[in-house]
Amino acid sequence: MADLPDARTLPLDEASRAALAERGLEYRLLRSHDGDAIDAHSSAWMRGFAAPEAEEEHLRDVRETMAGRRLIGVYDARGAQAHWPVATVSSWITPVTIPGGELPMWAISTVTVAATHRRRGIARALLEAELRDAHAAGVPIAGLTASEATIYGRYGFAPATQAATWKVDTRRVRWAGPEAPGRIEYIDREAAAALMGELHERTRLQRLGEVPGWPRRWLGHLGLVEKKDRAVRAVRYLDAAGEPRGVLAYKIDEDHEEADADLTIRFLVADGDEAVAALWRFAIEHDLVGTVTAPDRPVDEPLPWLVSDPRVPTSSLTDHGWLRIVDVPAVLEARAYAGPVDLVLRVADPLGYADGAWRVEIADGRATVTEAAGAGADVELTVQELSAAYLGGVSLAVLRAAGRVRGSDAAIAALDLALRVPRAPFLSIVY
Repeated sequence: MADLPDARTLPLDEASRAALAERGLEYRLLRSHDGDAIDAHSSAWMRGFAAPEAEEEHLRDVRETMAGRRLIGVYDARGAQAHWPVATVSSWITPVTIPGGELPMWAISTVTVAATHRRRGIARALLEAELRDAHAAGVPIAGLTASEATIYGRYGFAPATQAATWKVDTRRVRWAGPEAPGRIEYIDREAAAALMGELHERTRLQRLGEVPGWPRRWLGHLGLVEKKDRAVRAVRYLDAAGEPRGVLAYKIDEDHEEADADLTIRFLVADGDEAVAALWRFAIEHDLVGTVTAPDRPVDEPLPWLVSDPRVPTSSLTDHGWLRIVDVPAVLEARAYAGPVDLVLRVADPLGYADGAWRVEIADGRATVTEAAGAGADVELTVQELSAAYLGGVSLAVLRAAGRVRGSDAAIAALDLALRVPRAPFLSIVY
C-alpha cells in the first residue's frame, strides 16, 4: 500500500467544528499524550455502550489501544461532567483484505452520543466528518462494525460481510471429518493470546474483509481484561512437524447437569483446514459437553461436513463488517475479478464522494475505470449497493431482486460474475 498519513495528525474537520459550535458544543481532537482526556473519552464511550463504569485499572489498560487512534470528542461546557465528552468517535487507517490483495481503509469505532444529547445532529456531524477526513487523507474506503443496523446506511455504509453463530448438539453427532496428523495441547492463556495475534496476522489475507487486530483484542477473548474470567481455557493445535497451526479459546458453563454442559467457543483462529477441523473436533468431543456454541464464525464453516448428521449443526446469520466506498476508481481498480466486463456504471451518492458515471473495463482479472459523464448507464445503483457487493459476499442479482440495482440483464449478470469469490467474506473481530 502507498504511504498514508497517521490519522492522528490530520487537522480537525472545520465544517463539523463550526456546525457543533452553533449548538454550543465543542468539537475536539484529543492528543495521544493526554492520558486523562483519553480516560474520560473511554469512560464516555463505555457508557454509550451501556457498560458498567470502568475502574481506573481498566482505563489504564484501554489507554494504550486508544492512544494509537484518532480520538474525537464533543464537549458541553454546561454539563456537570464537562470533562467527559457527550459524543465520541475514534478512527485509524488499516489494511483490509480484498480479492487479490489489500486496500487502505478508514476504520471507524466507538461512535456514541450521550442519551442527554440525542437528536441534535451530533452523530451526523461526527460521521460526515469522518468521511471528509478519509477523503482528504486519500483513503478510498471506510469501514466499521455496527451495534445498530439502522444508523449507518444514511451515510452510505452497507453490510459487506456476515457472521454466523453455529450451534451443535454434540449428543446427536459423531465425528466424520479427517483424522488430524498433529495433536492438541493445553496452553497458558497469555501464550494463547500471543499465538492468536500471530496466527491472525499470518492468515488475515486469506479472508476477504479481514483487518489486523491488536493485543487487547486477543487478551479479551482469553478473559484477561476487565473482569478476569478464570473459566476461560485455551488449547492449540500442533501439526505433525510440531508447528502451532491453530488456537482455540473456550469456556464451559458452570451451571449444568452432568454430561450436559454448554461449551462456547470464544475465538478460533487457524492456519489451514487441518487445524480448523482438529479444533472443532476437540470442542465437539469434549467430555461432559452437550452443546457447542460458536459466535462470530464464517457463514461457510465446513462444520456440517465434519459430523455424521449435517442437519445437527445450525447457524444464525447477522451482518458484521460494513463498508463505505469513498473513491470508486481506486477501489474497483485495486481488486481482482473472476470474469471480463465492459460497461458503464452509474453510482449515486448523496454525499458526493462516489457519485458519477464510470466506464469499467475488466480484462485478465483487473479493472480499468474512467469517468463516463454523459454516457448511458448499463448498471445503476447507489454507493450502498456497490459497497455491499464489493467484496463479493452480496450478489448483484439479489440486490436487483430487491429493487436496489437497475440495468440490462446482460450487464448485471456480467458484473455479478466478475465480483464472485470462492469463499464468503469474513471479518473475525469487532472494532
